[in-house]
Amino acid sequence: MSVARRAFIQMSVGASVGILFTPTVWTALDDVSIWTQNWPWIPTLKYGEIKNQPAVSKMCESGCAVKVRTVAGQAFGTEGNTDNPLSGGGICPMCANGVQVMYSPTRIKAPRLNGAEISWDEARKIVAEKLAAAGSRVAVISGDQSGTINEVFSALLTSKGSDGFYAMPCEMQTADKAWRGLMGGSGQIGYDLENADVVLLAGADALESWGPTVANMQAFAANDSGKFIFAGPMQTRTAAVTSKWVPVPTEGMAAFTLGICYYVMQAGRSVDAADFEQFKSMVTSNYTPAKVEATIGVSADAMADIARTLLTARNPVVVPAGSVAGDAAAFALNMLLGGAMKVLPEFDKAIDTAMSRSEMLQKDIRQGVSADLLLVYEANPAYVLPEQVKAGFTVAFDSVETETTAAADLVLPTPHSYERFDDMVSPYGMPVATYTLGAPVSKLTLDVRNAGDFVLGLVDLGFESFEEVLDAKIAAIGANKRRLMSGSAHVVGASAGVGGVSLASNVLGKAAVPVKGSGAVALAPYTLLNVGTANRATTPNAPCTISNNQLLGDNMVVMMASATAKKLGVDVGSKVKLSGGNGECVALVQIYEGVLPGVVAAPLGMGHTVGDEFSKGKGDNVYRILTVSSEAATGTSTWAGSTVNIAKI
Repeated sequence: MSVARRAFIQMSVGASVGILFTPTVWTALDDVSIWTQNWPWIPTLKYGEIKNQPAVSKMCESGCAVKVRTVAGQAFGTEGNTDNPLSGGGICPMCANGVQVMYSPTRIKAPRLNGAEISWDEARKIVAEKLAAAGSRVAVISGDQSGTINEVFSALLTSKGSDGFYAMPCEMQTADKAWRGLMGGSGQIGYDLENADVVLLAGADALESWGPTVANMQAFAANDSGKFIFAGPMQTRTAAVTSKWVPVPTEGMAAFTLGICYYVMQAGRSVDAADFEQFKSMVTSNYTPAKVEATIGVSADAMADIARTLLTARNPVVVPAGSVAGDAAAFALNMLLGGAMKVLPEFDKAIDTAMSRSEMLQKDIRQGVSADLLLVYEANPAYVLPEQVKAGFTVAFDSVETETTAAADLVLPTPHSYERFDDMVSPYGMPVATYTLGAPVSKLTLDVRNAGDFVLGLVDLGFESFEEVLDAKIAAIGANKRRLMSGSAHVVGASAGVGGVSLASNVLGKAAVPVKGSGAVALAPYTLLNVGTANRATTPNAPCTISNNQLLGDNMVVMMASATAKKLGVDVGSKVKLSGGNGECVALVQIYEGVLPGVVAAPLGMGHTVGDEFSKGKGDNVYRILTVSSEAATGTSTWAGSTVNIAKI
C-alpha cells in the first residue's frame, strides 16, 4: 500500500478521533445517540425471514448499488453491495442512511393540493387539465441524473411539443456541453481511475462529492501504484490523500489546463483533429506559462512539473470539474496524452419518442425556467435556484418534504428508492457503460405512487406501467433481468472513440479567460455528502459526523487562510456576513491554510427551511450567494468565479 493510501486510512481514523475529542461535537454526539434510540417513527420489527436484498438508492447524485436488510419484508438497514461492480461493497454517507430517511417524519404521506390532502384520482384530473391548458408551455426539472424515469418525462414533453427538460446543475451536463456541444463528440466521457498511472484531478473532488464517489474510492484503493494530483482552490479531503495539491483558483482551471497543454505540445504531442494547428497556435499565443502565471498565479514551474509527469506516464488521465471551458480544455489535454479517458456509448432508448440523454442536458436551468405547468421530479430548485424558476402551476414529485414541495401547488408523493422499481444508467464518470436495476424490497406503508406510473396514466406512450418501461430498457440493452435482479450490473466495455472531434480552438481562446464577480473575496463552495446535496438535506444519522469546521451549533463555518483573515480584520470564531449573488449568508470563521489566499471556502447543503430537527435551520444556504455568470464565447452559465464581500458582524 502506498503512502497516499495509508494516509487515506489515517486521515479517516484521525478525523473520527478528532470529532470524539471535540467537546462541542461530543455533546452533539450524545444528543444524537439519545435521539436515535428514541425515534418515535421507527417501526417495531416483527418476527420473520431476514433477507439481504439488492436495491438501488437514489439518495446521492450518482446513486449507489446497495443491499437492504429486511425482516418480514420490512427494511431495517442498508449496506454496500459486494456483487455490484459499481460499488464493490462500498456505500456513500447519504445512501447509508436510506432506511432512516424512508421512516422519517418528513415523508410525504398522500397527495395534497395547496396543503390539503386529496385523492390520486383528483390529482390525475388536475394535472390532466393543466396539461391540456398549458399546451407546449410545460417543463420538467429532474433531480435524477441516471434514471430511465427521465425518458418517461421527456416523452411526455415531446408529446406536448415542448423541449423544456431541465437537469439540476451537474458535472454530467457540463461535460456534455463541452464534449458534444463545443467539440462535436458523441457518447459520454468516462475516466479509468483504477488503471491510470497518473491522475490529475482538475477540480474534481472525486473521493468526496464528484461523480460516482463510491466507485471512485474503490478505484483509488485498487490503484496502489498510481499517482494522484489534485488541483483546486482548497485542500479538500480528496486533495489531502493525493500525492500533491496544486492551488488553482476555480475560475482559472481552464487556463491552468491549457498551460499544461502548452508544455505537452512543446514536447511534440499532437492530435488527429482538423483544427489542431489552430488549437496549437491559440495555446502558444494566449496560454504561455508566463501569461498563465500572471493571470491565475500558478507558477510555470508547477505546470511544467505536472506536464512532465503526465508525459512520462503510460496511461494518464485528466478529470475536470467546474466549467464548460475547463472540461473542453481537459478533454483536449487527454486527447494529446492518449491515456485513460474513455468515451462510453449511449444505450438505446426504451421509449422511441423520448429525448436522448444529451438532448435532456441541453437546457440551462441557471439561465431560468418559465412555464405554465412545471413538473419537478425529486429535485429541489426552490432551495438551489429560487430566483431562476417561475411557473404558473407547479407539481412536485418527491418522497420527502423539501423547500420545493413546500412551495408547490400540487405535491405527489413517490415511493422511496427501496419501495419501487428504478434503475441507474451509466452514472457520469464511470469508465464503462453500465446498467443497474432496482426492485422494491420493502413494503409500501403510505399512499404513494411511482411517478412513472402516474405520467403513463396521463399520456399514451405505449406502456401501462413504469415496470414495463424498464423491461423495454433491459431488452434494448440486451441484459438479463433475472441477473440484474440479483444485484449485479450489466457492463458494456466498448468505446465510442474520439474520431472527428474538434479541439474547440475557435472558442477556447476566449472561453478560458477567467471571469470573476465584483466581490472582494473569491468563493470556493464545496460539497460533503454527509452534509447533504442540492436535492437532499442532511440525513438522520449524519449530524454526529459533521465537523465543527462546517457547523458549530446552528452556525455555518467558513474557512480562509490567515492572510485573508488578517486582511478582512477577522479571526477564528468571528461572526461574518457574506454578500454575493442574490443574497446573504451568516457564518463563523475558521482559519485553514489549505485554502488559497483571497478565497473563502463554504460548505453547500445547509440552511434548509424545511426538514427535520437535525437539518432544518442548521447553517446557511450558500447557493444564495453564488453568482451566475456566462462563460465568454460558450454562452453557458457557471458558478465558477463567484465572489463575495465579507463584513464582520
